[in-house]
Amino acid sequence: MKINTCPKVLFALMLLPLATSLHAQNREIMSTYERNMQPLVEKVSGAATDNERYNANELLVQMFDEALNVEDSFQWKWDLGTYVSVLTSSDRQFRVITWPVVRDNGEYECFGFVQSYNPKTEQYDAYALHDKSDEIISAEEVLLEPENWLGCVYQELVETKHDGKVYYTLIGWSGVNALTQRKVIEPVCFRGSSSKPQFGQALFRREKNLRRVVLEYSSRAMVNVRFDEQVVRTYENKKIKKKGRTINMQVPKEEKMKMIIFDEIAPMLPGMEGLPQYYAPTGVEMAYVFNNGRWELRDNAQGRLDDPKLNKDFEPLPKTDPAYKVEK
Repeated sequence: MKINTCPKVLFALMLLPLATSLHAQNREIMSTYERNMQPLVEKVSGAATDNERYNANELLVQMFDEALNVEDSFQWKWDLGTYVSVLTSSDRQFRVITWPVVRDNGEYECFGFVQSYNPKTEQYDAYALHDKSDEIISAEEVLLEPENWLGCVYQELVETKHDGKVYYTLIGWSGVNALTQRKVIEPVCFRGSSSKPQFGQALFRREKNLRRVVLEYSSRAMVNVRFDEQVVRTYENKKIKKKGRTINMQVPKEEKMKMIIFDEIAPMLPGMEGLPQYYAPTGVEMAYVFNNGRWELRDNAQGRLDDPKLNKDFEPLPKTDPAYKVEK
């Protein structure tokens, strides 16, 4: 039986072995880069001197720059241990790779790359991140780009949606210096058809809209920031008749929802306001809940679902609380 095959199909069949070979070749290239990076990561994280750590880091940055420009490198699953953070969005729009270098004096400098999809070329572009933390003023209010980045090691990538649009929010940490450390909650976006990332969007509703949340506190303290399903306190109105009067009460109830939950921080001693080395958790938990395309601050969250010892009801409102009203 004679089979009629169109020229385009024949051409595609002829290219198939070549494409398979190229794909295998790229895998070998990426594997070679990863093997060569592993000892460099060990030196960056554990070498004895600044000079050794920074020399190794310079080579690590160079190798990442080369590797991320290899065709199909976005498909590669990096395995460089826990010192190098690799986060990839579920829609494969971008990947962010970050790590720190710690100096002898306790100061931190962070490095990284964003690899993001370019709809014009239908390829992934790579952008090196340059830590300019020491030069950034009003960090919670400014829009930043890869060349001017508030350096940190990103630990979690949160994806939320509103009106068909995906919002990406990164949660990161930096050691800063021997006295302080920092937690950052930071949106990242891509404008129009550009693949270049922009860090910071005015999505946080507080006294004024902030582009990112920065918590800087004592290097000896421990501050929790995470995205999780936890409990937030809400109120519902109830009218109760008692002795001829109608009492209008806002009764507390619990609502489980996804949130970025974090510890409130404040100075440990009076008069230390504005000095982050004296800041520590107050014992109060706060949360940002994503609602209508914004992160709304809630000061009535409780991150206790994972701990049965803390799993108790909210206390009822006292009669002195402004939410407690009596109507005659």
